[in-house]
Amino acid sequence: MLLTALLFIGFSLGTSVLLIVATTLQQQSVGVRLSKAAGLILIVCLSCIQYLHLGVLANQYDGVHSLAYTGLLYAIAPSFYFYSRQILVADSHYQRSDVLHGVPILFSSALPYQLAVPGAFLIGSGYLVWLAKSVYSLRQQRQRFRLELLALATFFTIAIAVLLLGFIWPLLSEMEFIVSYSILIGLAFFAATLTLLRFPTIAADVTEAVQAAYAESTLKNTDKAAVLAKLDSLMQQDKLYTLETLNLALLAEQLELSQHQLSELINTQFQQGFSRYIREQRIQEAKRLLLTEPNASVLAIGLSAGFSTQSNFYAAFRDIAGMTPGQYRKNHL
Repeated sequence: MLLTALLFIGFSLGTSVLLIVATTLQQQSVGVRLSKAAGLILIVCLSCIQYLHLGVLANQYDGVHSLAYTGLLYAIAPSFYFYSRQILVADSHYQRSDVLHGVPILFSSALPYQLAVPGAFLIGSGYLVWLAKSVYSLRQQRQRFRLELLALATFFTIAIAVLLLGFIWPLLSEMEFIVSYSILIGLAFFAATLTLLRFPTIAADVTEAVQAAYAESTLKNTDKAAVLAKLDSLMQQDKLYTLETLNLALLAEQLELSQHQLSELINTQFQQGFSRYIREQRIQEAKRLLLTEPNASVLAIGLSAGFSTQSNFYAAFRDIAGMTPGQYRKNHL
């Protein structure tokens, strides 16, 4: 178990660097930047905890009994909340009352270690209940992202295991607690990395599902048949999806709709969000090109279909077609 914990700590520290770099390089709007900042804080907190665990397990230093350790424990839950709220809440604007989420962090330094550790996990259980309720509210949208929900279920399982660990902490030796907690944090990093590789647009897909679940209809006075016919023309004849820069705002402008209207139209008519709708259009084009242009490289076909990188193309193709582009070409030629 000790060796396993050390391996997971090393994996966590290495992965955290990659996640921080990738997150920092992303260009986002102001509201999303605040959410990304919370995500960065979460990654830093978890990696710092792993570093302090490493010191104990390697018999180098004892950082677990420090104020820094308890402060990090209390910062994890609210930072995760602020990161995920941008994705899971329809109206996610920040308010002054949000500063109250940081109050436990300030008081954590005044608590003795024997109370501070279980207290952090107790507070975390409240945030987990909020997360469960938020995801459950999307049950009507589950057909749109069933595989993504399995990924979220993995995080739930890990989070529940972490909370159970916190509640049985008095029954464990300190070494058993540190080893177990290190492994669970490592599993969380592994699950996050695997999810992002498998579903690179999971955040956008879930956000669209949230908006669809809570939005009031904005299409009451819209000729949906005419709009759908024009949308079909833009996709099938103009192949607008091949534009790498295509987004919700651009397509809405072409259809003379608001972004909210277009999002609702795609959600109600196709039972999926804008991002997946466009990915499916691109994959259909890629399938056609794979068979009609057998000498073209897979990368060239992905770029022609509108994907910006080969990794995005492969991830989307596997998600929608259930196989790689190369396998599809081999099976159908």
